[in-house]
Amino acid sequence: MTVTHVAKDTERLTMTMTAEYDVAAERAWQLWDDPRQLERWWGPPTYPATFVDHDLRPGARVTYFMTGPSGDQPRGFWDVQEVEPPRRLVVQDGFADETWAPLDAMPSNRMVLEIADREGGGVVMTVTSTFASLETMEQLVAMGMEEGMTLAMGQIDAILAE
Repeated sequence: MTVTHVAKDTERLTMTMTAEYDVAAERAWQLWDDPRQLERWWGPPTYPATFVDHDLRPGARVTYFMTGPSGDQPRGFWDVQEVEPPRRLVVQDGFADETWAPLDAMPSNRMVLEIADREGGGVVMTVTSTFASLETMEQLVAMGMEEGMTLAMGQIDAILAE
């Protein structure tokens, strides 16, 4: 059903995206747990992702790059903080340099994934990003974070239909 709601809260410095899917929590979790499935939707269609390291254990770092239409390859990472399959994942999400070190000049955010059962079947997937400051939030939104995540999550339905 793709993204059903986006809420930005400048007081709490959060952006929350909600999507609903007609699958069990375990199936929805696979979208995050399996790097080959994650590659098929993480990033908007014009910037597909390739995951280099993918280890969803607290203390691990997930690394990936996206390839843009002109061949550019921005890099990103998740520092994994909490993992409770198939319900919750908490990471620090940021930009990386060629060696996968965080780019301090670029903003990062705390991303919390929650997968909850939906009344009547299926799940509600909520992704909440929390920013360090209003300036950071505004910078990431201006860079297209909301549109990019909406387009990315919009690709999930096709994967689940297989």
